[in-house]
Amino acid sequence: QVQLVESGGGLVQAGGSLRLSCAASGRTFSSYGMGWVRQVPGKEREFVAAISYSGGATYYTESVKGRFTISRDNAKNTVYLQMNSLKPEGTAVYYCATHSRGYASTRLSEYDYWGQGTQVTVSS
Repeated sequence: QVQLVESGGGLVQAGGSLRLSCAASGRTFSSYGMGWVRQVPGKEREFVAAISYSGGATYYTESVKGRFTISRDNAKNTVYLQMNSLKPEGTAVYYCATHSRGYASTRLSEYDYWGQGTQVTVSS
């Protein structure tokens, strides 16, 4: 059974940084793309970032380009999201997810397993 466990969320002031981690188990981690998605209550989930199985390809939503960095450590079965220069509109629950194949994809429908999420709150 695939399990994804996020950590690293919390409360931070605008302009600050957080690093989210997602530990995966139950699947050959190095064979699958990974993604980060966020959701605000009452709104649909929003794609944030994705990384291919090897880390060779990454994608970001426009609003986080230049501030967020997705990375992975296949030896540790972990994917990360480094978030810098955080803004209040970044307040959301952040989820990691595994892609059904090895791709880095912006399409949420292509992700088949999801974590429980970690809350990120950015104060102004």
